[in-house]
Amino acid sequence: MTTETEQWWAEGERITLTVSGVPREVFVRRAGSGPVMTLLHGFPSSSHDWARAAPALAARHTLLMPDFLGFGASEKPVGHAYSIHEQADLVAALWQHDAVRSTHLVAHDYGTTVAQELVARRAEGASKSEITSLTLLNGGIYPELHRPEPAQSALLDPELGPQLSASLSAELLAAALAPTFAEGYDASADVAAMWQGLSRDDGHRNAHHLIRYIDDRTAHRDRWVEAMEKGDLPTTFVWGLLDPISGAHIAERIAERMPDAALHALADVGHWPPLEAPDRVASLILAATGDR
Repeated sequence: MTTETEQWWAEGERITLTVSGVPREVFVRRAGSGPVMTLLHGFPSSSHDWARAAPALAARHTLLMPDFLGFGASEKPVGHAYSIHEQADLVAALWQHDAVRSTHLVAHDYGTTVAQELVARRAEGASKSEITSLTLLNGGIYPELHRPEPAQSALLDPELGPQLSASLSAELLAAALAPTFAEGYDASADVAAMWQGLSRDDGHRNAHHLIRYIDDRTAHRDRWVEAMEKGDLPTTFVWGLLDPISGAHIAERIAERMPDAALHALADVGHWPPLEAPDRVASLILAATGDR
């Protein structure tokens, strides 16, 4: 029987995007019509995270939902030095491939960091596609406040990381992610979908390489935070407060540092708003673009 994730992949396509002279096969799911909206997913999942919110968004927008390199149905080069800058290059290449002149940018978790790099490029005049609004959901946008789960810290360890990647299983992933969902929420289907995407083409064996985005956040913190805080983009935050990784403590910093930004606090939601509260998330994203 075909799973929802497999159906999601069947309704998208793999395209070739060239970055720094290297062709990469990247999966993208498109839907809807209207002004373009680009949706960026988190770690360790895929564009399938947006599946429940997508129908409402697609009623008003053309959606672009890529899987980052190393994730989901995209190419997963082994032993590769994955970086946030490369992922941003691939998103920019996707925009050029699809002749996107302007787009709303929506991002969660890992995707928020890619979005920060894209926003920094916009501030520097280095973006060929205009970003018209920014909506961020639960991510480590202030790296000093990020609270990694034990499994993330283990993956970052030079010795433990490769061992953990090699031994990852659906059960281990479920145990590692359990604390990141709101208490009482049944995440079994979500975690099964994540494992299907992560383990496709043995991609879980790259987990200790993919996790290096945490180092990228620290290295580029000032540039990324400055572009986010001081930019002129209409910016909205949709934040699950029960998230132990980047929840209420980061929402407090957002309110302090960006008082003019719209901040929607979801008091009963954990780290995964697109999964835990897709209808509310879709409504808030549409409101942020003026399409409620």
